[in-house]
Amino acid sequence: MAKFIIWVVFDIKPGAFAAFQEQIVQNAAASLRDEPGCQQFDVLLAEDGSQDQVSLYEIYDDEAAFEAHKRTPHYADFMAAIPDLVSGQQVTRYRLVE
Repeated sequence: MAKFIIWVVFDIKPGAFAAFQEQIVQNAAASLRDEPGCQQFDVLLAEDGSQDQVSLYEIYDDEAAFEAHKRTPHYADFMAAIPDLVSGQQVTRYRLVE
């Protein structure tokens, strides 16, 4: 089965970058540590130091592993924490061509 990839771009509210970064780093670490189907979870910051967007690049064994990710306690904690920190997000789903 093809690997399942998620690309997320978060638009960060002014003044919320540090709090958001703390939340996403915790979520990424827990995903890699606790989810056998999560192969990669990269948090990407703009090279120019801009603090208005944060991107995620996530690789899962398959779509079921990603759906399992969305049912974890750390994901729920992250989603509960971010409404005051982000003004929007764009999610794109991919399948790896092997």
